[in-house]
Amino acid sequence: MTVKFISHRGNLNGPQVATENTIKQIESVIKKSFDCEIDVWFENDMLFLGHDNPENPVTIEWLQKNKRNLWIHCKNFEALTFFSNFEEDFNYFWHQEDHFTLTSKNFIWTYPDNIYSKNSVLVKLDNSLPDNLNLHAICSDYVDELSVTYSQKINK
Repeated sequence: MTVKFISHRGNLNGPQVATENTIKQIESVIKKSFDCEIDVWFENDMLFLGHDNPENPVTIEWLQKNKRNLWIHCKNFEALTFFSNFEEDFNYFWHQEDHFTLTSKNFIWTYPDNIYSKNSVLVKLDNSLPDNLNLHAICSDYVDELSVTYSQKINK
């Protein structure tokens, strides 16, 4: 089984607050063949990207165009309601500090340092691979490095 790598907020080689959750950075991640976890807000009938606050406007057309590579973390109830009522087949979820949450596509979004299974997306914000690679995906700020390490490990 191949592990998928998901960039956390668009980060590739460690946290980069200035470029996180920006369209330009997310597109560069997707061009490198990674998926991307993004933080989405819905306020005043508009969609925004941003971790702590709605910062960067984003269109539904852009989200639709890139939906195959996006893991949408709904940051407010309005965003969760928006996506749950939308006919489009987006992969979205909401969590705060839960150990686990189920995404709209039935993957188990797993908070760091918890048990996981083959259907889990493990949030791993450091640059080390877990010992057990029997999982669906790893979401990290270090996907460039982790994907190389993973390839070396499975090709031994």
